[in-house]
Amino acid sequence: MKKIILLISTSLCLMAGMQYSDPKPSFDHPRQIFMKLNMSDVHEVNHMLGTIYNLLKDYPSDTLKVEVIAYGPGMRALKKDYDTHTLSRIRSLMEYEVDFIGCRNTMATMKWTEKDFINDITYVQAGIAQVIERQVGGWVDATPY
Repeated sequence: MKKIILLISTSLCLMAGMQYSDPKPSFDHPRQIFMKLNMSDVHEVNHMLGTIYNLLKDYPSDTLKVEVIAYGPGMRALKKDYDTHTLSRIRSLMEYEVDFIGCRNTMATMKWTEKDFINDITYVQAGIAQVIERQVGGWVDATPY
């Protein structure tokens, strides 16, 4: 009976902790994750935000770098007139140093300006080019769809 209890408790301990691959994430070498925000459906956007919250729970502080690259319809999710609850979640993630990157090409096509968007977004000319450069640079695409 003692062996069974020991086996069960050992199994539970192993399942409870994240098993990081080598090299382990660290302050000097954090995991670098990006997600493509290319849709505007409020449920899909919130699913992505929930995924980011889950990542932040699993990785020790300062061992994870997350970037959300918005382009095309995804730019709508960063506009000031988008869903209030979702924008609150985005601002909260920004406080956890999640970077939101916006596409100037989409903005030009839609005739939007930086004034149309929430504060603290970083802008690049082409969101899709940012995706490509992150992939080439070794970042992991963790887009949940």
